[in-house]
Amino acid sequence: MDADLQPNLQSSLATGGEESPPRGCGVRPMTKRDIPIIAQLFSRTFRSHRSEVAPDLEGYLETVFFGSPHYRPEHGSIVYDGAAGNVASAILALPMEFTVHGRPIIAKLLCAFMADGKEGAAGAARLARQMRAARQDLCFSDNSSPVSADHWVAGGGAVLPIQSLEWHRTFRPLAAGAIAWSRYVPLSRSPGVLRFLGPFDGLLRRRRPSLAPAAAAGCRTISVSPDEFFRCAGPMMERFPVRPVWSKPEFDWLVSVAALNQRLGSLQYRTVIAEDGRVIGAFLFFGNKGREANVLNLLCAAGHEFDVTGQMLAHLDAEGYAQANGMAQPFLMNAISRQRWLSFKHRGYFCLVTRHAEIKDATLRNEIYFGGLASESWSRLLTDF
Repeated sequence: MDADLQPNLQSSLATGGEESPPRGCGVRPMTKRDIPIIAQLFSRTFRSHRSEVAPDLEGYLETVFFGSPHYRPEHGSIVYDGAAGNVASAILALPMEFTVHGRPIIAKLLCAFMADGKEGAAGAARLARQMRAARQDLCFSDNSSPVSADHWVAGGGAVLPIQSLEWHRTFRPLAAGAIAWSRYVPLSRSPGVLRFLGPFDGLLRRRRPSLAPAAAAGCRTISVSPDEFFRCAGPMMERFPVRPVWSKPEFDWLVSVAALNQRLGSLQYRTVIAEDGRVIGAFLFFGNKGREANVLNLLCAAGHEFDVTGQMLAHLDAEGYAQANGMAQPFLMNAISRQRWLSFKHRGYFCLVTRHAEIKDATLRNEIYFGGLASESWSRLLTDF
């Protein structure tokens, strides 16, 4: 999530970006005392210049950006103070622990890039330079605008084209269409409308049996606790040289803050069991019953991509969802692309910068894993306030 800063930002970089700021100006770590003004800046930047602040926005900002087990001032958000000592621009960042060929690093997920007026644009130029590749172990964003994507590349970064896509699998076309239209006509996703469309979707499903995904032969899906999901999913990530560490404290914290997003539904955990009793897959998703399932993380044992993908979609269909969606991942593209009634759409540019050659190499080889917990997919900053 970022503001469209291109005209003023480019001007600042070209003319005044390298000059020393007036006394009192400068880049520094964000503190809790900045939260009220950051909340106002967020509302003005991303909510059509609204001056009022949503009632619980300040508390949410503190929970997310100061609550991580890995939070340290040097790993967190940064702000630029203007000449009057006010915060003129800011980058909200969430620290996450990653492993790079067995070596732990602290990465940063950038969640919002904001600026206020001409002075804020000058500050944004200084903040942007802090995120250049030479300065960062790993810094990434999954929801960048085209303007920001260009700046990431100019700063030595890269755009990940596959992770910039979101897959959509339709199970009940009329209900899915009503949900899509709800951004223009909110009542179209009301329970009454969806119940009315149910029999017509049933007729369509009888005429088009391919709307129902085929379950993997011999596989079954079971609901599990967060602890069981954590135990099963961790080893499945080990085939990726660059991946989140998911220590138990960090995983528990991530799912606890993700679960605050009630608008996306309830956070649920499933594992996929093979015929011989082995756990071959695990997935984590938000479920709004009768509406949509937002898949955050889908993992599987190597070689079981087709079985786990098919079983997951069959399970979500059987639970009555109208549609399912999730972030595209290179290792799943072959399996997910074989599905009928599936489409892809651009979800925002997934960008990263790093000073480490081994991370760049893993990126080129598609040997890096992020997933929905390492993204803004769960954030209330995208759906509320």
